[in-house]
This record gives sequence, C-alpha cells and structure tokens, in this order.
Amino acid sequence: MNLFNAILLGIVEGLAEFIPVSSTAHMLIVQKILNIPADNGVFAFLILVQIGPLVALLFYFWKDYWALIQAFFARPFSTPENRMAWYIIIASIPAGLAGLLLKDAVQNLFQNPLMEAAIRLFTAAILLFLAEWLGKRTRTLASITWLDSLIIGLFQVLAVFPGSSRSGSTIPGGMLRQFDRPSATRFSFLMAAPVMLAAGAYETLSVLKMHILGSILGPLAVGFVVAAILGWLSIRWLITYVSHHSLNLFAIYCAIVAALCVVFLFV
Repeated sequence: MNLFNAILLGIVEGLAEFIPVSSTAHMLIVQKILNIPADNGVFAFLILVQIGPLVALLFYFWKDYWALIQAFFARPFSTPENRMAWYIIIASIPAGLAGLLLKDAVQNLFQNPLMEAAIRLFTAAILLFLAEWLGKRTRTLASITWLDSLIIGLFQVLAVFPGSSRSGSTIPGGMLRQFDRPSATRFSFLMAAPVMLAAGAYETLSVLKMHILGSILGPLAVGFVVAAILGWLSIRWLITYVSHHSLNLFAIYCAIVAALCVVFLFV
C-alpha cells in the first residue's frame, strides 16, 4: 500500500460512504483498476479506513447523539428524544443479528470483486428508483413509530453484504415508509452509528490479531484523515441535496457503474 493508493482510496471512501452509491463497491473497483494486491495489508487498510467516515458522522451529529444518550436514561418512550433513542436501538437490532449470524456465509458468498460490486450497485439502483416511485414523502420524523424503525432496520440488513450501500438501503427504506427525503436521510445517518461502531470495533480487533498494523500505519493515517474530512463534507452536502432533489440521479449512476462493471468483467 503506497501513499498514492492510500489517498485515492481515502477519497473514494470519504465521498461514497454516506452517499447512496456504495463506498465498498467503489473501492473494489479502484482496487481492481489499479491492480492493488489483495494481501493482508490492503485488507487491513480497507477495513480501518472506514473508521474515518464514522468519526466524521459522530462529529457531525455529536449534539444529537449526546442529547439521545442523555434522554435514554429517562422513562422509556416518555419524551420525543427518549423515543428516538429507543427507535435507533430497535433499528440496529436486525443488522446486528444478521452480522453475527451471517458473517461467515457472507464472506464466502462472492469471490469476484467486480461482480460483487455490480450486484450491490444494481441493488442500490433498484431500491432508489422504487423509493422515488412508490414513496409518497408525506411524513416527518415526528411521526416515526417502533414499526417504522424496525422495518428501516431490516433494510439495513442489506448493508451486511459486501459492497452494499448502507444509505442506499436505509434511505429508500425510510422513503418507502412514506417519510420525506430529509427525514429518511437524517434517520439513516443517526441509526448508522451503533452498527458502524460495533462492526468497526470487531474488525479492528481482527486486524490487530494479524500483527501487520505497523507496516501500513503511515498510509493508513493519511487515508483515515482524507476519508474523515471528505466524509464530513459528504454528509453536509447530501443533507442539503435531498432537501431539493430526488434520488434518481444516484439510481442512474449506480445502474451505469454496475453495467460498466459487468462489461469490463466479460471484456
């Protein structure tokens, strides 16, 4: 892993982690195009660089998370903030269980990075199109219920599969529950932290057991900082964008890139 590859992968991770286009799929594509070897060092880098956008998420919404943590210790469902804290917990349960039960099966499911990327990008494209087509966008987060959070959480299960887009699953999930785009996007971001924290901690422990962190520390530090900065900027940009635009642009983009992956794979 050289410095150029670290910066490029950090840019891809930071820009694509929260935008509904699948950061993992794009990193798989870049890895293939640049012939970056799939060794343990690169694997460790790809795992740990994803913590950068997580830090950006926590920093961007720190006031919200702090308010939710404080409200959590009140009587259950007694205040709007307490209810939201519980809804985020409920939404996190399906993906957490899926990650524990399906981890080994999922890791062995796909062997070809480009095909894996194509499948996940096509999935995101379909969900985004369906959300825009079927979603009435008449609700805000003030009307959210435990059933809404559970169903949106089930959409987050798709993110357990390699190359899937978390926001490309949960934002459409919210819109299919008739939430408007800003509300669906905000809940998608808020509910992402618990699962991302758990997955990040688990994967970090796995990497530490490999005893290779020292060999990638320099490139990792650079990629981490780049991914964190661009992750923060992408969150800010997407929240503004969805207030005035549909998600069809992302759906079209995902479909085109997925098709190019298939063409490149067979050509």
